[in-house]
Amino acid sequence: MGQRTVFFLSDQTAVTAETLGHSLLTQFDSQDFRQVTLPFIDNDDKALAALKKIDDAARREGIRPIVFSTLVHDDLRRIIQGSEGLYLDIFDAFLGELEEELEQESSHSAGKAHGVSDPNAYMKRIEATNFALANDDGATVRNYEQADVILVGVSRSGKTPTCLYLALQYGVYAANFPFTEEEFESGELPGLLLKHRQKLFGLTIAPARLQQIRRERRSKGRYASAQQVRYELREAEKLFRRYSIPYIDTTEFSIEEISSRILDSTGLERRTRP
Repeated sequence: MGQRTVFFLSDQTAVTAETLGHSLLTQFDSQDFRQVTLPFIDNDDKALAALKKIDDAARREGIRPIVFSTLVHDDLRRIIQGSEGLYLDIFDAFLGELEEELEQESSHSAGKAHGVSDPNAYMKRIEATNFALANDDGATVRNYEQADVILVGVSRSGKTPTCLYLALQYGVYAANFPFTEEEFESGELPGLLLKHRQKLFGLTIAPARLQQIRRERRSKGRYASAQQVRYELREAEKLFRRYSIPYIDTTEFSIEEISSRILDSTGLERRTRP
């Protein structure tokens, strides 16, 4: 089966089109997709340029491209609808029924999905991100009183990106602390973590995957050896069980899935995006 081009179009960043489009495309894992994002289509000239790219792809591949769109202006949508692609209007699929149910016409305003409609929530996410950066990898531990969750586990198990995602998306104050030889040899948590035991959440990962990640970072020495990786993971999971720390295996999960599972398990509030 040949490659098929997928376009994500928007009058803003195209994040919404990409997010929903990617979610739908994952259901067709036997297909080979070439993905093209075309953001900030906010005038006729840009819409016509996008139309040409879609039609060029259709002629080149001999099959019509798939087009996910969150364009809100009717004139721009009409231009793209005239292309050779399969046009899937994400907003149009839902706005009609919402207008009928709410008995109100939608504003058709560009950028509403990503505008700062709630400055307080936006600032909380910025503050949470700064907190995650300042409390990464156990660099600072005096601020743990402010933390909503403290991720623990071996080095390179996904703690840092998960903390940043929780902060950026949900305004969660997330810190992380990497287990070291000291914890593995003693079999005990340090006192600074014991004080916040109810905030701890563990991440683990398959040995082969962790070894691969570590080799990319530091290929030589014991750090990425199979023996060291297996030892650290085994001892970390002993700590999780000894102290009843909830934990998940991150091997098969995306950062989004890991974050969602942490929020679901801990009951932390999902602060909505502005």
